[in-house]
Amino acid sequence: MFAFTEGDRWRPGIGDPTFIGWFTVFAYVGAAYLCWRAASNGLTSQKVRLFWIVLAGTLLALGINKQLDLQTELTFLGKDFAKATGWYEHRRPVQFVFITLIGLGGVAGTIGLFRYFRNELPRLWMALAGIGFLACFIVVRAASFHHVDQFLNFSPGGVRMNWILELGGIAAIAWPAWRTKQRNSDTSFIWVTGGNARGPMVTKGFRTLRARQ
Repeated sequence: MFAFTEGDRWRPGIGDPTFIGWFTVFAYVGAAYLCWRAASNGLTSQKVRLFWIVLAGTLLALGINKQLDLQTELTFLGKDFAKATGWYEHRRPVQFVFITLIGLGGVAGTIGLFRYFRNELPRLWMALAGIGFLACFIVVRAASFHHVDQFLNFSPGGVRMNWILELGGIAAIAWPAWRTKQRNSDTSFIWVTGGNARGPMVTKGFRTLRARQ
């Protein structure tokens, strides 16, 4: 049983039964699998392997929640709290501050990750930016602000911005994860071939080296 909303309440059911909804679920799961494979790359450090493992678990959870839609219940709880405390009618400034803080928090968190993995940025920068963007996108979307919803439902050429942003964030993580495993495959074999008077030639991955005699 998955989730849907009825009368401003979370109820068991299918959260997004459309083709693109299920496609996004499989995109999350596929990206999680690629991150798990990247973690098995023997050429990476323990810190990087842990990063890919945590990212794989996070993406798997997000894929499941794509249909569970648990953040919707949190949105309704926040709405009930705002009404109970009497500031729901004046929520616009609060929403603006909330989105601003989320944006600043996302930038600060991404910068922190970039600094922590600064020695691995050539391989990880896209994944780091992708997870930072995806986290901010999901939180802001869950807040369900009117103007944000209008933008996310905007459909240039019949393609909703919501789909472009979410799938784009997933792709930004999946691509470097796939490339990490490919690099490992490219350098995991050694061929020794006939050389010349200077000695035999050794081919490692796509790089050719001259073996010492």
